[in-house]
Amino acid sequence: MPQPHSPHDCPSFAPIAEEFGTPLFVYDTETIAASYHLLRTGLRPSVDVFYSLKANPNISVSAFIRSLGAGAEVSSETELATALRAGFAPEDIVFLGPGKRDAELEACVRADLRAVVCESLGELRRLDAIAARHRRPEPVPVLLRINPAFSTAGSGLAMGGRPRQFGTDTEVLLGARELLAELRRVRVTGVHAYLGTRYLQDEPVVRNTLGILAEAERLARTLGIPLETVDFGGGVGVAYFDNEKDPDTAAVVDGVNAAVDAFGREHPGCRFIMEAGRCLTAAGGTYVVRVLDVKESMGEWFAVADGGTNHHMAAVGVGSFVRRNFPIRVLDRPGEPVAGRYTVTGPLCTPQDVLGRRVALPAVSPGDLLGVGLSGAYGPTASPGLFLGHGYPAEVLLHAGRAHLVRRRDTVEDLLSPQRLVEL
Repeated sequence: MPQPHSPHDCPSFAPIAEEFGTPLFVYDTETIAASYHLLRTGLRPSVDVFYSLKANPNISVSAFIRSLGAGAEVSSETELATALRAGFAPEDIVFLGPGKRDAELEACVRADLRAVVCESLGELRRLDAIAARHRRPEPVPVLLRINPAFSTAGSGLAMGGRPRQFGTDTEVLLGARELLAELRRVRVTGVHAYLGTRYLQDEPVVRNTLGILAEAERLARTLGIPLETVDFGGGVGVAYFDNEKDPDTAAVVDGVNAAVDAFGREHPGCRFIMEAGRCLTAAGGTYVVRVLDVKESMGEWFAVADGGTNHHMAAVGVGSFVRRNFPIRVLDRPGEPVAGRYTVTGPLCTPQDVLGRRVALPAVSPGDLLGVGLSGAYGPTASPGLFLGHGYPAEVLLHAGRAHLVRRRDTVEDLLSPQRLVEL
């Protein structure tokens, strides 16, 4: 996937920071578009690319990706509302997630989506009952999320192939023909599976696709269900760290195309969904912080910034056995030689608030702007933004040379207004 701009072809972050303050996230639509087109242009027309809003649910980012031609994959009522307000057509949205509340299922029924992905037989029954209460003229289209017995190595986060809260074991579904026949207000139109994320090689993505298509064929034959849609997930990753390489997108596309070509010959009306989140937005984002203090402690230099893991928890290395750094650079003095190593921290009262350990940087001074690259995915909404009451940062969309504020930073009143002071 595309790499972030080098410091020499980046716009100056100084005026953006001056106008909107720090800390803030800056998202570059040019890089996001390049990431999308790299995936989209090679895939067969029968494969729809659906953007996973969980990666970055900012409504303007979502609307821009919709303008490129993507569908949307959502996992909450708020994400559904975001997708609809961002302009995604209901028929281009699928809703999934292992713990859907009745209110969320009702919202899906009202919205008339492409499909609701049901994660259990119990959820399937609940959706059928809710759809009956709403007296829909047409049954609700449903994809059965499967948890197949096989797994594929190479994922940064495995989500199938073993006991999981996601989906229903294939062997359980194979015995559910009578239950499916009893449903009146839902109609199973295909299957869904998502087995892992952050794959950095093409082979695991292709193996997963082949395995999921084989499971879909087995279920369709045994249960007598149509295969109008097969969502085989995706999980294409991004190389965050020095010892990693970005996946070979061309090889991923070629392998997926070969798999769907063979499957499509047996099921000519079937459409496929490939989910993409991190690989679309990560490279387009920079987390910008301002250095407040520089100090030495027992031989180690620290650059203390005004933002940290409260906005960018991914940078702390959660889920990694070895703590590694996202790319970090001094933004307002590009090209200066490395002068030393600095541990970059935020304002939180916890030793875990570290954006980067012993990062090689030019001489750092208070007031400098630092940029954490590859920060367009799993940033503010995947972080403890309310910790210590700092609140969530501003978010800015850089498009056609102009910077647009797409989320203002939280104020003290924003944080306190939902609370109620009880007189005791």
